[in-house]
Amino acid sequence: MAVRAPMVDAGGVYDVAIVGAGPAGSAAALAAALAGASVLLLDRDVFPRDKACGDGIAQQGLDVLAGLGVTGLTDGFAPIGSLRLTGPGGAQAAGELPEPAYVIPRAVFDARLVAAALRAGATFGQHTVRSLTVRPDHVDLGDGLAARVVIGADGANSTVRRALGLPRNPPDRLAVAIRAYAPDPPAPGDAVPFGTTTERPAAGEQRIVMTGQRWPAYAWSFPIGDGRRNVGYGELTSSGPLSRTHLLERMHALLGDTDAGSLADARAHHLPLSTWRPRPGHGRLLLAGDALSLINPFTGEGIFYAVLSGALAGRAAVSPGGAGAGRAYTVALRRRLGRHLRHTSLVARLTARPWVVDAGMRAAARHRHVFDGFVALGLGDGLLTPRLLTAVATAAGRRG
Repeated sequence: MAVRAPMVDAGGVYDVAIVGAGPAGSAAALAAALAGASVLLLDRDVFPRDKACGDGIAQQGLDVLAGLGVTGLTDGFAPIGSLRLTGPGGAQAAGELPEPAYVIPRAVFDARLVAAALRAGATFGQHTVRSLTVRPDHVDLGDGLAARVVIGADGANSTVRRALGLPRNPPDRLAVAIRAYAPDPPAPGDAVPFGTTTERPAAGEQRIVMTGQRWPAYAWSFPIGDGRRNVGYGELTSSGPLSRTHLLERMHALLGDTDAGSLADARAHHLPLSTWRPRPGHGRLLLAGDALSLINPFTGEGIFYAVLSGALAGRAAVSPGGAGAGRAYTVALRRRLGRHLRHTSLVARLTARPWVVDAGMRAAARHRHVFDGFVALGLGDGLLTPRLLTAVATAAGRRG
């Protein structure tokens, strides 16, 4: 469904304006519109449009959107049932996912979400927000547009974040990844039995291959189901000079020519990791998704965080008057994700040593609960439990 840019009210004041119509912005628009607010959803592009991303959609993100009444997002796409992880030293763990995931190109997924927000009552406008001015009772967004509350869902280079006086992530908390679409391997296969460590990926298997070179860094290969795979590679900006050539060479080295295929359409993007998070909001200005550095430092996943933070921001934005929206949102986000984010920050510190990750892979290959625990930590809101830590520590004691 093509989403064009209708005329927007350039004279009135909306209850909520959202800058950026990706998953975080559309979820915010849905939540605010369903609460009865007048909502303006702004983006510099019309939809559908491409967005560099791994395209992985975990079930927990879909559950958040289902709670907002959104259905049909996965229509036409087959569920992905298995995952293979290869540690930086070569240790592997593979098995069926606790819940199926999907790989849906963002050109499709984001357009479907925007359309759902419009059906809920939001107004879409193609507009580039370059600056914001906070007034006593509203926020000016330029060109006569104004709202009582503004939610910044405008990505790693967020204008709303700058308006809050917040800097970008430092280089050791900011990753760069490159993504392309490659032909899917032709060999058929079934879901991978738990513990299998064969080299070739089965059909319908997501694959993550880590490397000790310039650690932390990894490549991925995710089947879409239409004869293509989303393939990519990412590493921290602090690891050394980065170029398109370097990123593509590392992708080839880790995935091989069969998976990498033709990479003429490769696009790079920034990933601001959640280990460096600014405050979620202040007064009438809120941040959600990548603009809030909500990227899982363990996996680079961000869509679950995006739709959850967007939904929470949208609900907080409809507080009476709007001036208390920042406080309401901060409390709601801390209650819902605070413990999980603390645990993922701890995981990021522990896994700064590549041998710890390989110990985790060995533990995950032996114990189903460890595999499931890593999936929950990396794709949802899981926690680093004592049982999981014990299993990894035991595997680490056996290394060598």
